[in-house]
Parts: sequence; structure tokens; C-alpha cells
Amino acid sequence: MIDGITVQILGDSAPFSRMGKSIGYLVTIGESSYLIDCGAPLFQQLGGHAVRDLKGIIITHCHDDHKRWFSDIAIFYKYATDIFHKMPLIASEAVHNEVKKSAQAALDRSLSDDSKRVIDIEYDEYVDYKILGPRAKYRIAAEDEKDGNTSLRVVDGSGVPVGPDTAKIIISGKTGRPRMLFRDPDYNEWIEPESFYPFSSDVFYEEEKNAHRSSEGFSIEAINAPIWHGIPNIGIKITTSKETLIFSSDTVHDLDIWKQLYTKKRPQRLYMPKKEFEAMPVIYGDINDYIERTWSEERYREAAGVFKDAVVIHDVAVRDPVVHTSYCKLDKTNLKKDKTILTHSPDMITSEWVLSKTDKKIKIIGDGFFEIVGNEFMPMNADIYHKENGRYYVGYKNEDGNYTVYSNNGILSLSAGNGVKNGRALFNVDLYEDLTGRYFPKSEEAGSMYMLRDDGKVELVRFTEDGSRGSVAQCCRKKLLRDRAALKVFP
Repeated sequence: MIDGITVQILGDSAPFSRMGKSIGYLVTIGESSYLIDCGAPLFQQLGGHAVRDLKGIIITHCHDDHKRWFSDIAIFYKYATDIFHKMPLIASEAVHNEVKKSAQAALDRSLSDDSKRVIDIEYDEYVDYKILGPRAKYRIAAEDEKDGNTSLRVVDGSGVPVGPDTAKIIISGKTGRPRMLFRDPDYNEWIEPESFYPFSSDVFYEEEKNAHRSSEGFSIEAINAPIWHGIPNIGIKITTSKETLIFSSDTVHDLDIWKQLYTKKRPQRLYMPKKEFEAMPVIYGDINDYIERTWSEERYREAAGVFKDAVVIHDVAVRDPVVHTSYCKLDKTNLKKDKTILTHSPDMITSEWVLSKTDKKIKIIGDGFFEIVGNEFMPMNADIYHKENGRYYVGYKNEDGNYTVYSNNGILSLSAGNGVKNGRALFNVDLYEDLTGRYFPKSEEAGSMYMLRDDGKVELVRFTEDGSRGSVAQCCRKKLLRDRAALKVFP
């Protein structure tokens, strides 16, 4: 029986974080558990038995902070003595191609069972791959020529070559990577199809969308329309009878930018006569010299509406991050503050939106979410959330609060007393440290800190020249909720 969706955050940090554990989420629906991205140290956090029992490992894209443990998991499934099946991998066609390519050096050779020979091992001996999302109708294929050389060409789903008036290959002078240039039949413009079309398009993608459908009554789908990150990347949409949860993965979510992507037509820079360009199947150069439009209107419309009625776990950076969503531009997204959990955040960030944190457990019930604290579901309704030096704080508004929240061009910061004031003052808060979902007044005493004991209790420890002394601290989260309800103050 499905009773909401549970998300355990194994890692939620930016790739260059000093404190974090990269990206990974354990998602449990009914009796089934899936891993979405495997950048976090999951063996340390879950243990081998939990990894063994996963129904699927879903990878959104090939950046290491999202798939760092991929080859280790594949090797674990192959050689663990109590596992009798391959690694259950779920990914889109394009993402899987990149993951497979990047893992080759770690997987394609090993020792024989008697440790006496170096043997070759096929990738398929490690991985049971299931596609998520539609297959492309066209692809770049390598074909052997009679002279022994290999040539590249665009072929359709049956392997039949496609003429250069429909599709071409542009080989980058910087990387040597081939990318497809495709003439869209409706716009009559040259575009890069992986960027231009949403998965719902029947121009470039097959009709079968390859959703993962469980006998327990939920589905997992790949979405690409609102995902804009550079390399092949997908978002994950999980749907039950009552809940919709979307992991947007790394992306630039900015409606102003998105609109420009589909409305702006760019002139081509051909460096050759038009007739010669039309006839050439392969060109060496920069594909951006030939693309006339980046997104279709179809993709924009779908991207703008995909998060409606969904709880969203969405990446965030502080400012001008190029390949992520900037906190100061959240007002230019169609995300809803009360339905969004921000993840992938840096070590130092202040947010009026809920921030995730490694080891938190979130429960999605209906169209809302709660934090699981012990055996209780607690609302996440603080006025601010703050990360600093590996610690996590929440703030509640209070005119006489010790901390002031400042805004500088949309970036928030905190200042206490006579501390640095950076920008325009918004409001004052009382600050509480969050330990395992329990809130404790931020200690202002020099040489003191909260510590989690082995018995689960939290102790305020004071350090002096003569040693240390501690006292058990009392959680005040429920009191804060009662006080807020009594004042009828809600976020």
C-alpha cells in the first residue's frame, strides 16, 4: 500500500562543497526503494544490504557529483556473494550512453576467478539497463568503409542513412565530439534536436515514452523540457494516485532566459556558400555557428507548466552560476515557494525557501511535504533557513530577534548585533540550530556548541581551559509550532 513518498537525502551539496556529500536521494514508495543519483557515499549511509535491495538506480546526468559511485555499485553487484542479479540501472538513452562511456575504464577489465589472468568483461555483465524516456528517431552512427576507415553518418531508427538536407554532423574543433544538426520541418530552421524538442515531440522522439510503471500503482517518468544544464540531463517525475514529486536535477530555471531560447532566431555563420553547406553531411567547427533557434515553442510551453501541482526538489546556487538556478532569480521561475525544497546548495546560504540537508527525511503527502522527525511528521514552516560551516539553522520572525536578515540584490545574509550589515534590512529573527530535525536556540556563548550523543540526546557542551561540561538540551520545535499557530502567523 502506498502511503505518500519518502525521500531520504543522502547528499545535497554543490560539487565543490567543503561540507557536503554530493548528490543522492533514496526514494521509497510503498515497498519499493530507488536511488536517484549516486554521487553521495551510499554504502556508508545505507549499507550493502540496502543497496542490494534497490529496485532501481536512476541517474539524471553524468557529472561526477551525481554519479560518482556508479562503477563501484556496478562492481559491488557483480562480486558481492549474496547478490544474484545485475545492477538495476534506469536512465534516458542519452544519459546512459554517457555513463557507459565514462565507466568503461573501470569496468572493461578485471582478473579471472582464479586471479591468474587479465580478462575482458562486457558492460552488460555488470548492468541491467532499462530505458527511461523515449528513444530518438535519429542517431549518429559509425560505419566501417571499404578502405578500413570509419565514417560517421546520421541514420533513422531502421539504420537507413538520412540525407544532409535533413540532418548533418558537426564535429567540434575543440573536443572532437560529434553533435547532430537537424532541420526542423515546421520552423524550416537548423537546430540541435536534443536541445530543441521536449520528450513529448513526435518529430524527433518515438511515441513510446518508456515510463517505469510499478505494480504497486506508481510511475516514474523522465522529463527534459525544463532541464537546461549543457550535458544530457533529465528530470524525474514520480506520480502516485495522490502525489506528484519532481526532481529537477541541475538546471537553469529562468523564464526570461527560456523565452529568449525559443523566440530568438540567430543568423547562421556558414563560412562557405549556402549550397555547399546544404550538401555537406559532416562539418568540422562550432555547432553554434549553424543553429538558428535553441528551443521550440513547444518545449517552452511544456517547461513552463511542468511543475504545476507538484512538489519539487530543485537545485540552487547563490548568484550567476551559469549552469544552475540562481537564488536571486527564483522570482523568475514558476516554482511555488510552499511546494519547493532547494537542494545542491553551497556551504553558506540564507534562504526564505526550504533548504534540504543531508540525512533529512522528507515525506510527501498529497500536495504538501513534511519532515520526518522520529515518528512524527513536522511542517517545515520557518521564516528562513541558513547553512554555515556544516551547521543548519532555522529562523522565526521576532521584532526583538538577535539576528537581522538583509537582502543585497536578492541575495540574503544574516547579521547579529553590530555585525556586518550587507544590504537592506528585511526583518529580525530568532535563530535555532537544527540537529536531526530538532530545534535548539542558537548558542551565543563563546566556546560552546551542541553535540549529538550516541543515545540520540543533544547536549550543549561548554569548553573551558579546565575541560568541558555539558547539559542535555530540550528541543523547542513543537513550542515554536504552537506559538506560531496561536499567533496565526504562517509562512
